[in-house]
Amino acid sequence: MELAGLVVFISGGARGIGAACARRCVEEGARVMIADRRAEEGQALADSLNAGHPDCAASVALDVADEVAWEAAMAATEARFGRLDGLVNSAGIIRNLPFEKLDAETFRKVLDVNLTGTFLGMKAALPALKRTGGGAIVNFSSVQGMEGREGLMAYSASKFGIRALTRTAAIELGPLGIRVNTVLPGPTRTSMTERPGWSDADYDAAYGNYPLGRMAAASEVAELVLFLLSARASFCTGGDYPVDGGMLAGKPRNVMPASPR
Repeated sequence: MELAGLVVFISGGARGIGAACARRCVEEGARVMIADRRAEEGQALADSLNAGHPDCAASVALDVADEVAWEAAMAATEARFGRLDGLVNSAGIIRNLPFEKLDAETFRKVLDVNLTGTFLGMKAALPALKRTGGGAIVNFSSVQGMEGREGLMAYSASKFGIRALTRTAAIELGPLGIRVNTVLPGPTRTSMTERPGWSDADYDAAYGNYPLGRMAAASEVAELVLFLLSARASFCTGGDYPVDGGMLAGKPRNVMPASPR
């Protein structure tokens, strides 16, 4: 019960990695506020969690690009649970378009959700964390926050930016007892990465040349988030924590250049 007595707010908590984080936090004794623009799915997850752990979860509708909505969601969290100890900024979107076809509206939309949404989440959580006397923030970047990738200009730009937000926040909030870290997932099986008609073997084959040769389950990423929220990470702040199956270790075997003669 590593998070016993703690209250954790999770954006993008209705599905995928966010939902996996909510489940693990509850299993470790925390109470969670599940925030998502898919309000019905968020409430369904909260109901499911409460069935096994009474009064451990609640949900709130949230557009992460809306500053007023963030403030209302944080107020609802304190009203329901009385405090805030952790924030997980897991909401995000992806748009795969080559540079020549990427329009300004799409570019701004991705940055509004991924980058501005993360900034607004930290901003809204700060007063509550100060009232608690400290806490932990976990932001979600990506392996594309460390390297570019064809077709992902807007997404990669947003994920690079999240790492900068995290490091600056860690410097400024450390004296308040607030730790801020970034998780960098690699390819993970979620609704956002689904491809019509693909089997499990197809997904794994797409990453078969990387070190671990498969995609992650959302629960595997959630384990790293749990660590960063917990007292085990008490001296960790401002860091980048990959959970990527080795993607950032180097190029996959099938694209390695020929050995020099």
